[in-house]
Amino acid sequence: MNYLGNHLLVELYNCNTKTINNVSKMEELLLESVRISGATTLNSNFHKFSPHGVSGVVVISESHFSIHTWPEYGYCALDIFTCGDEIKSDLALEYLKRELEVGNISMIEVKRGILDFPVKLLHKPEVSKNEKF
Repeated sequence: MNYLGNHLLVELYNCNTKTINNVSKMEELLLESVRISGATTLNSNFHKFSPHGVSGVVVISESHFSIHTWPEYGYCALDIFTCGDEIKSDLALEYLKRELEVGNISMIEVKRGILDFPVKLLHKPEVSKNEKF
């Protein structure tokens, strides 16, 4: 791997408006998508806007999953940013597409931390106890 992380910028259109306006359901779905991907959840924070809309983030050991919803347009902006190459973001995305009853999707994949080193990059390199950054 010549990069530290993979960032999926996902546009979800024609979603189930009731689901994407339900803060507890959105948190449940994002947490389950993290579990399905194989990532490690550290914590989550979700907020319900008035009169509609939800924003939330699940911080994972490998970076984060976040979502922002506009139920009035049936639209969600989803970010899945993971470090390393063990996380199965595609499985998380398929799960969310199904659960949110997505009509259309658009996605950009961005490699983050592209570094020109002659060795494989580890997203969490070994650090000796005496070494400090």
